[in-house]
Amino acid sequence: MLLLFTCLLLGALVARFAKPPSGIVHGINWWVINIALPALVLELMPRVKIDAQLWFPVAAMWVVFFGAWLLFATLGRWLGWSRERVGALTLVCGLGNTSFMGYPMMQALHGKEGLALAVVADQLGCFPLLSSAGVAVASWYAGKSPQPAVIARRILSFPAFLALVVGVIAGALGGWPAWADDVFVPIGATLTPLALFSVGLQFKFHLRPGQRSALVLGLGWKLALAPLAAWLLGRAAGVGGLTLTVGVLQAAMAPMISAAILADEHRLEPALANTILGAGIVLSLATVPLANLLLGG
Repeated sequence: MLLLFTCLLLGALVARFAKPPSGIVHGINWWVINIALPALVLELMPRVKIDAQLWFPVAAMWVVFFGAWLLFATLGRWLGWSRERVGALTLVCGLGNTSFMGYPMMQALHGKEGLALAVVADQLGCFPLLSSAGVAVASWYAGKSPQPAVIARRILSFPAFLALVVGVIAGALGGWPAWADDVFVPIGATLTPLALFSVGLQFKFHLRPGQRSALVLGLGWKLALAPLAAWLLGRAAGVGGLTLTVGVLQAAMAPMISAAILADEHRLEPALANTILGAGIVLSLATVPLANLLLGG
């Protein structure tokens, strides 16, 4: 947790005082997504124990996204929100930061076993949702038509998804030799400091008039009601132990950076999306550990 706070603070301080070179965020994110994340997935996936409850961390991500869509589409009609606002809230409050923040927080709170379950929730739940339903929602509320072929190609060619498939196969064959882990472990270890440093570099908080209620309602869902809904689903289905805890905590994670970028690309009230992102990151540093305590973690 100390590493998490330190890297996040360093990123914010560098962005504020050091004037980092342009393109630094893009460069860091490229390494994290295309190198560090696949290496971490390759290391962890052969160790994941397949059991009957493993569906839950994935299903929890679907509950968060489609619950957000239903909630904000309904509130949008009642409150007279624009299509752009409904789309922005659905994206940033329906998709969680289950990798850049979820991985280091789950490792800090529950070690390697918790991190492996976090990878399952992210790679089989949140990332496919971003690439499919997320793109579809962004296109719909921006007045465009989503392209299924592009969505499928985006999922199947994503480096971490390919690493997940390879890691599952390696696990079925008995795991990696020791020399391979000696390569994957140090490369994967760069994900936590660089990801949190990147988040700090991008932190913004600019609330415009008339956006306060949307901010409160959006974060109320993402940080409180969504994890509660995931917990109710898990308890009703008889899920327990670390699988329940990690699934709920991933549901409680801060809004996803990529979702805010997607909203910005489709002009879905980007100022609101970025404000929710920044406020959610700060608040989640307290709400996720608190949820962990309530779950008995």
